[in-house]
Amino acid sequence: MQLLPVLEQAGGRRFRDQVMAMAGVFAPPSDQGMMPEGPAARMHQALRTLEPEMAPSLAWEAGVRTAYYIMAHRIPSPAQTVLKALPSALAAPLLSKAIAKHAWTFAGSGRFAREGALRFAIVDNPIVRGEVSEVPLCHWHRAVFETLFRTLVDARLRCQETECCATGHDACRFALARNLSF
Repeated sequence: MQLLPVLEQAGGRRFRDQVMAMAGVFAPPSDQGMMPEGPAARMHQALRTLEPEMAPSLAWEAGVRTAYYIMAHRIPSPAQTVLKALPSALAAPLLSKAIAKHAWTFAGSGRFAREGALRFAIVDNPIVRGEVSEVPLCHWHRAVFETLFRTLVDARLRCQETECCATGHDACRFALARNLSF
């Protein structure tokens, strides 16, 4: 759902509607929670088809907004306060376990795996299902994970997609670390 205002801000209502139409989404979803997987995945895929050069930055912005939505509506304020107060070595595993517990938010019908406090994998990621690319495509996921961890655990953390289903790997894998250079 956070992708829609990003599209409108980037190219106006006409651009938003063009991406929606290509994705087979003919009316914006209600403001009641997260967008269902099917329309969300088709929206991301349509954006990558229509505007391949703009798609990474727009997906990133939608991911940042999604993370803020999650913090505003899904992670209770007391839990956020505790995570921010803890040393990152304690906060990171707690947040990653919470993410794994609510994996549908990030993986939909894909299979989510926590591969450590700062590593995640999504097998059969619906956001890139069936796509082929020379570079990783999961900018939305990277932005969600990075924003959550930078805000709640350690502002120095950055997220990198180390493998992507679209590049031929069995899963999209994400790693968070301090001071990554891209």
